[in-house]
Formats: sequence, C-alpha cells, structure tokens
Amino acid sequence: MPQWPAHYPFSAIVGCDSEQLDDLGLALVLTSVSPEIGGVLVRGQKGTAKSTAVRALASLLPPVEVYRGDRFSVDPTDPAQHSPDGPFGPGTDVESRPVRLVDLPVGATEDRVLGSLHLEQALTHGKVAYEPGLLARAHRGLLYVDEVNLLHDHLVDLLLDAAATGRVTVERDGFSVEHAARFLLIGTMNPEEGELRPQLLDRFGMTVEVSAPTDPAARAEVVRRRMAYDADAEGFAARYHDDEEALADRIAKARGALERVHLSEAALLKIAEVCAAFEVDGLRADIVTSRVAVAHAAWKGRETVTRADIRRAALLTLPHRRRRNPFDAPGLDEELLDRVLGDEDPPPDPPQPPDPPESPDPSEGSEDTGPADADPPESQAPEETGPEETGPDSPGPESAEAPDGTDEAPDGEALPPTEPPQEAAEGAEDGDVSPPSSEGPTSTIGSTTPYRPRKLSVHGAGQGDEGRRSRAVGRRGRRIGSERPGSGRGTSLHLVETVRAAAAAPREGDRMRIRPQDLRVAVREGQESNLILFCVDASGSMAARKRMSEVKTAILSLLLDAYRRRDKVGLITFRAQEAELVLPPTRSVDVAAARLEDVPAGGRTPLAEGLLEADRVLRREQRRDPRMRPLLVVVTDGRATGAKGAVARSLAAAEHVAGQEVSTVVVDSESGPMRLGLALNLASRLGAEHLPVGEVNADALDSAVRGRAA
Repeated sequence: MPQWPAHYPFSAIVGCDSEQLDDLGLALVLTSVSPEIGGVLVRGQKGTAKSTAVRALASLLPPVEVYRGDRFSVDPTDPAQHSPDGPFGPGTDVESRPVRLVDLPVGATEDRVLGSLHLEQALTHGKVAYEPGLLARAHRGLLYVDEVNLLHDHLVDLLLDAAATGRVTVERDGFSVEHAARFLLIGTMNPEEGELRPQLLDRFGMTVEVSAPTDPAARAEVVRRRMAYDADAEGFAARYHDDEEALADRIAKARGALERVHLSEAALLKIAEVCAAFEVDGLRADIVTSRVAVAHAAWKGRETVTRADIRRAALLTLPHRRRRNPFDAPGLDEELLDRVLGDEDPPPDPPQPPDPPESPDPSEGSEDTGPADADPPESQAPEETGPEETGPDSPGPESAEAPDGTDEAPDGEALPPTEPPQEAAEGAEDGDVSPPSSEGPTSTIGSTTPYRPRKLSVHGAGQGDEGRRSRAVGRRGRRIGSERPGSGRGTSLHLVETVRAAAAAPREGDRMRIRPQDLRVAVREGQESNLILFCVDASGSMAARKRMSEVKTAILSLLLDAYRRRDKVGLITFRAQEAELVLPPTRSVDVAAARLEDVPAGGRTPLAEGLLEADRVLRREQRRDPRMRPLLVVVTDGRATGAKGAVARSLAAAEHVAGQEVSTVVVDSESGPMRLGLALNLASRLGAEHLPVGEVNADALDSAVRGRAA
C-alpha cells in the first residue's frame, strides 16, 4: 500500500468527488487543468474547508521534471528557461518530483519572498551568493496565500509583478538575479476581515464564494468524515485511494485533451457579448473566460465549447470583476446571463474548403470543390439539465425592468409629516432644553454617491502595519538611517553601515572582521494604516433628510478611503439615551457601510455617552495592538440634550478624551443660515481638527480654493 500524505484527501471533502464537484472543487480542478487561467480566490466564512481543499489539491497534480540540484525548478524540456544555478548541459541528471505547495505567510518579509543575499557566504567567505525566495520555490507549483486580503501592500505589489511577467528580478546588495516564477496562485479569505485590492483581485482567474451547508444531513456527513480522519489519518486516506487516483487521472487526461478542444468563432463572440453585457473592465475577463470554458469542455470530455461551458465559466470568472468598489454586492445576475447566452449552443465553424489543385488557370480554383461528406460536426448534447438549459423566455419590457426597482426605493419617499421638532428645541442657548418626547419618531435615511474625501491622518510618526495614511518608521519606504538590530523598526541588513561599524572597531591583525555587534539594519520612513473610529450623532437633530443624507455620504466616502488605505474601521452611534458600538473595529469596510445605511435617526443627543464609549473602544483596541494608532472621527452638530447638565457632561467627556492624546477630527454637520458653532467649541475642548461636512469632499474644497485664487 502506498504511503499516503498526512493531509485530508481531496475527494473526501463533501462536494469534491469527481462526479459532483461544487463550485470550489470545480474551480480548483479547472485551474489545475489549465494553469494559464490564473488561479482561484476562495471567499467564505471561517471553518468552510477552504484551506483543506487547497492543501489537498497538490497531491492530484502530475509530477514535474527538474534538473537534479536546481533550486529554481526550470523545465528541462523548455530551452527558453534558464536557471541561475545553471547552466545545465545535456548530460545533467533529470529527476521527477511532486508539485510543491508553497505557503506565503501574511507576515513574510520582502527578502523571504524574493530572495536575498546569503549572509553566511557574504560575511565569512566574502562571496556574493543568492538565497532563493518563496517565488522561486513556487515555480511550476502552487503558491497558497491564506488570508490573502490581509497581505501587506508591498507583498501584493510583488505578486502583481510576478503574475504579470512570469519572472522575478532582484537587484540589491551588489547582485542581480532573474528567474522564472510561474505558479498557480490560490488565495483564501474571509470577507468579514476586509476586502482585497482591486489590482490583485483582477489577477485571480476565478473566484468562488463558499459557505457552510445548511442541510443537517450534509453537516453531519462533514463531521463524520472529519472525526474518522482524526482517528486514523492513514486508514481514512487509504479508503479514498481509488477516488484520488481516478481524480488525478482525469485531471491528467483533461490536460492532454486541452489542445484538442475547439473554441468556435461563434462561441468566442458569445463570450465577448457576455463580458460586454456585464460591463467588466478591460479584456482580461474575455481571455480568462475563454480559457475556463475550454478547460471545462476538456474536463467534461468534449471537443467543442458549448453554451453550458460558457455559462459555467462566466459564473466563475466575472463576479469579482464586476465590483467597482468594496460596497458593491458580489455575484452575477444569472437571468441576464441566460438572456445573453440564449437557449442554443453556438454553431460550430463551417468547414474550410480544401486547397484547390494546382492549375495554370486561376479561375478553376474558385469553384466550391469541398467534399460532399464534409458535414460539420454535430453539436454536443446539452449537459445535465440545469438553469442554463431551461432559461426563461425573452422577457417583456415589464419583467426586464423588474430587477431594478431603484426608482421606487423607500429612500425616495417623503418623510412622515410628523417630523421631530428637535431643530428648534435644541437651538436654545444653554443646549439643555429637551424635546417634548423622550424619543420621538425615527427614520432611516440613505446616502448618495460617495466622492473623493480629504485625507485625514494621525499626527507624528508611528510604527504600525504598512498602509497609506500616516507617517511611520518601519520596514518600507525611503531609507533615513540605520540602527542595531532588535528595535523592531528595521529588518533588512544595511551593508554599508555594517562595514563602516566594523571598520571603526579595533582590529586584530590586518584583516577586518565583522562581529555581531557591528551589524546594522536599515531604518525607513513610509506610511502606516490606522484605526479609524467613527462616532456618529444619530439623534433627532440629525433626522432632517438632507442633513443625514449628507452626513452618511461623507462617512461612506471616508470608509471607501479607509479601504484604499488599508485601515481598520469601527462605528459608534449615539441617540436617545445611550451610545452603541454598531461595528467593532474590523478591516471589512463594506460591512461598516452596510451597518451605516441601516442606522436610524431620531431621539435625544447623548453626546457624552458617545464620547465615553469611543474612549472605551480605543482603550481596548490599544491593549490588543499597541502599534496601531487611532484616529477618532466625531460626526455631530455639537448639540447635547437629555437630562439636566447634558452640556456640562459632554464638555467634561470631551476634555477626558483630549487627555488621552488621541488624534481627533470633528466633522461639523450643522447646516443652514443660523449656526450656533457648538461643534467648533466641542473641537476646541477635544483638541481636534474642526471640519465642516461640506469640506470633507476634496474636489469641492479644491474648487473653492481655485475660485478664491482666481
């Protein structure tokens, strides 16, 4: 009996047997059949077998042949590939080895990914030697990134460059190396922890949404298999021996049949129509969809791409390319897809007439002399019955308009006639006048289209995770100095300063020796990500439709900016009698946007409770991650109502928060010709920047400045 690997068998995963592949299993199989597809992004909740399926895939792939001793795994049959360990002559031994699964940790350094100078060789023997990185090890294999959405920006840039060129070029510390780096890029992520940069998202050929099964029988079967595997891993794997071999054999056969699959002109045009109908950016979607359709046809044993292949490919390749920003809902409108595809398979290309016989008279070759029995191949029978074969008939004008419905959304209706009278009641001089009702009616008001906001940043320089908001001293950016190792700020060796420190030390003999105390690392200045905590007034004074819509649009714009700058965000609202942490700090800004849209407005204004709740959240997050600096954004008109002394309590709370030395911005939502300036006074007590809500829009502010200059 063969020695089975310790990982969980692929065919033992519920939904991943060869005949009933779910979306996850099918996507992984197709990218194995055609590596040019560009990999798979698996999105889903924790505990849905994402990592298990990826790790089990490597054992199903055919082995690769490499030169013995070649650390870069170049293909001996490809003369265009050159290894830095070469040259390898015709007599060099060639060996076969399994495909590698290389893990790229989220916290990996750039040197570990690209490769670096071999310090031992450099310092002890004075030789410049290159130590290959993870991208070199992953060549002709699988590169797996768990929690790929949490990957640092500089590593994302490296992956983008390698994925685009298929090569890695390293220029540093006195050496230059270039090598091939073609791999299956497979990433898994939990959307609740944040979205992926659009540039990297587009590099994934396919994306799959996974979730735990809701059927109790299916859930029980998952648990049953997992417990059997934990009890006897080798015995469990042996029971799936035949299934694993059959699946690996089918993948190998599909790879071999890939070149024989015909993509007709009609099928190619249909793919272009689908991509145009869904308004995807660029032409990568067309190319990848074509490759997936061909791979799916090969997997199904067909020699011609059918409608079913195109439909299946579109469902895997287009959903993540339709998202313009992280607030767009993922997925694909399958009704629109069926309407574009139609009900019939694309017709095959007409047979080409044979070359005419040689004749001195050119006119003789103009006749149609094709053989009478050269009938076009019959179209393949439709695949298993499904939505693609029983699509709806052409809908009428009413049904075609039905999915939209935006013209009659609740947000477009007028407010109830009983609008709360807080605007007048809260405008009193002392600010303590309570509205007649302790609560008053509430309403939920939506936002409008977000815009480019002003950049808000934390004062000073920190040492937080890499991002694009505030100044930071860390591993990335321009080099500003050097220091001894151990501070955590610098990690890459500063060779010049190391040699300089060694040269300044007393020598023993004529030769300079580098001792551990002479080592120096580079200190760099770049940018960091921050925690952006929104503390939003949702009281009755904000309930006016125009005001609340403007406030929500400003916050939505700042959330989109936080996504681009790789920040964490949190959301606190205060209304009626208390403050509520609507969203604990997270990197999933789309969840924050969804929570923001559902925030109701109405009731009194417990400003003090909102500020104190913000203080509690910031203290807790500081204990969790002392390196992440916060930015508190208070969105309010400055009014404080409720019990007697509400204004005094709010000012005392503001001074308490100011004592914590937290960078704060007060977004003043007060509007109208009569303004009390209460938010400006609050900003003064907080030691915060005061920013009228209309000036959050960077484009509007730039226009105003240009108008004044003119």
